[in-house]
Amino acid sequence: MDGAKVVRVLGVAHSKEAYAIRDFLSRGVVEYEWLEVASDSDCVRELSISGLDDICWPVVVFPDGSMLYAPTLAEIATKLGWVSRPRYREYDLSIYGAGPAGLSAAVYAASEGLRAVVIERAAIGGQAGTSSLIENYMGFPNGIAGAELAERARQQAVKFGIELLMMREGVHATFVNGKIEVSLADGARLTARANICATGIEYRNLGIPDEQRLLNAGLFYGAGTSEAPMCSGKKVFIVGGGNSAGQAAMNFARMAESVTMIVRGPSLGATLSHYLLDRIADTSNINVVLESAVSELYGDTELEALQLTNMAGKTQVVPVDRLFVCIGGAPNTEWAKDTTIVRDRNGYLVTGADLSEFSQFERFWPLKRRPYFLETSVPGSFAAGDVRYGSVKRVASAVGEGAMAVTFVHRYLAESAL
Repeated sequence: MDGAKVVRVLGVAHSKEAYAIRDFLSRGVVEYEWLEVASDSDCVRELSISGLDDICWPVVVFPDGSMLYAPTLAEIATKLGWVSRPRYREYDLSIYGAGPAGLSAAVYAASEGLRAVVIERAAIGGQAGTSSLIENYMGFPNGIAGAELAERARQQAVKFGIELLMMREGVHATFVNGKIEVSLADGARLTARANICATGIEYRNLGIPDEQRLLNAGLFYGAGTSEAPMCSGKKVFIVGGGNSAGQAAMNFARMAESVTMIVRGPSLGATLSHYLLDRIADTSNINVVLESAVSELYGDTELEALQLTNMAGKTQVVPVDRLFVCIGGAPNTEWAKDTTIVRDRNGYLVTGADLSEFSQFERFWPLKRRPYFLETSVPGSFAAGDVRYGSVKRVASAVGEGAMAVTFVHRYLAESAL
C-alpha cells in the first residue's frame, strides 16, 4: 500500500474514536492505512511531533499532506468532498437512507429522469454495508463485500445524476399541501413532491451494565469488518445467529485464535442459511454456544472478559478480546412520530394492504383510492427495505422494494398532476 496515495489514520491502541474513523472509511470504501502510535519516537517518525501528549488523537493524514486532529466524521466527510448543500429548493423525490433499498431507489429514480435526492446521515450501505461478504445476492457467485456492493450502487446512481447528501439527518418532517418538508440537523430545509423512507434499522444493544462504556473499546455493534485485521490471534465472540453473524464468524475465523458464537435459541438452523451452517460446522476454530446470552461485561478501559448465562441460569466468566453484537435492531422512524404515518408498536412503517389492520388508518387516509403497495398512510410517502412493516430482511428484497417504490412514485406524481 502506497502511504502517499491513501488516507492514513494514526492513533493510540483501543481508541474508540480511531475505531469510528476506521469503520467510517471502510464502509465508504476509502483506502486507508492504520498506524498504532505507542511512543514518542513513533510521533517523531510519523508526524515530526515530539511526543504523544502534544497531539489530540487520532490524526487523519490525507493524500495531499493535510491533517485533521481528533476530527469528527462530518469533518472527514467534508474533506473527502462528500458533504454539500441541496442544489434545489424542491425535488420530485426525496429518498431517506442510502442502504440497499435507498440506493436501488436512487438508481431507478435518477435513470428515469426524476429530480431526486438521497439524504444519508452516516455512511452508505446501511447495515448491509458492514457485512464482510454477501454470498446469496444474485449475480455474484463468489460473493461481494457489503461496502463494495453499496459503493458500486452509489457510483451507478451518481452516473445517472442523483444528488447525494451525506452526513445529513432529518430531525423533523411535516406533510403540507401534498409535499414533504424536512428540516435537516444543519438547519437546511428540503421539500419534495414524493418521498421514500429507506432508513433501515438501528443496531439493537444487549441492555446490560457497562455496555456503553465499553462500546468501541472491545465491544462493537455489527459485523466489524474494519476491525477484522486487528483480530489476529485474538479470542473473538459474536452474539447472534443470523446470516450477518455467520458471515462475521467465517471472516474472523481466518485470523482469530478462536471465534465463539453466542446464540439465544436452541439451534442455528432456524436463523442461518444452510450454506453457512455447513461452513461453520466445518471450521475448527468456530464454537457455537446455544441457549445462552451475555449477562455481564468486565474491563476498565477495554473489554477483558464477559459472563455467559444459559437458560438454566448457570453462569461462567470467560476471557475475551473482541465482542461483536449482531442481533438485528429497531427501525429508525423517530422522525415520523409527529406525523400521520402509521407505525406498528415496534416502530416499523406500515404500508399498502397492511394498513387496514390499524384502526387509525381510516382517520388519516384522505383519498378515495386505497394505498399503493409500499405507500404509507400519507399519500406520496413510501417505505422500502428493513424499515417497512412485514419486510423480508434480505438485501435482494430491499433492492427490489427500492426499485418498486419508484414505480409507485411515478403513479403518484402522475395522478397528483391532474
